[in-house]
Amino acid sequence: MRRIFILLFLTLGLASCAAESKWASTEEVTRAAYVHGGQPSITLFTVVSNSSGSGGHSSLLINGSQRLIFDPAGTWYHPSIPERNDVHFGMTNRAVDFYIDYHARVTWHVLRHEIPVSADVAERTLRLVQEYGAVPKAMCTSSISSILRQVPGFESLPSTMFPVPFMEAFRKLPGVTERIYRDDDPDNNDYMVAPAL
Repeated sequence: MRRIFILLFLTLGLASCAAESKWASTEEVTRAAYVHGGQPSITLFTVVSNSSGSGGHSSLLINGSQRLIFDPAGTWYHPSIPERNDVHFGMTNRAVDFYIDYHARVTWHVLRHEIPVSADVAERTLRLVQEYGAVPKAMCTSSISSILRQVPGFESLPSTMFPVPFMEAFRKLPGVTERIYRDDDPDNNDYMVAPAL
């Protein structure tokens, strides 16, 4: 009986950790694909509390043969942006601006750390985020660190669940540029209307 209880407990525990899978159609993804051009790059977004300085979320914007965002366990959504397991396709400049505005508010600010990479590194990262799968809640930084540690030039990054320590390591990589976004929007961003993209 004890073995049955343990198996049942483990099964329920694993089920509660499962992430919600979303899978846009191939037609939607193909139609939305956006080529930004310019230098291939990898950008780490980190959402940080204005009151405590602790990290609330991490995501990756990858610019290669297309530009997309890996928003693991994120809540951001736009009806024109198809999603496959936390990967959002069609990240135009306006989509990126909306993504940042969604997260920056009176209680949180957003740090953007961008590093130029080779086309091969960008493509490897694009492939890895698309293969990773849906991410459970609270595992955003863990999934990003797991992915980037497989990418040439990023192997030294720590394996961690904590956004700020990971950001501090990322910002020390050669060639990284930084931007900070602050906003006085209300803490509850449910009122936001998705702009036309």
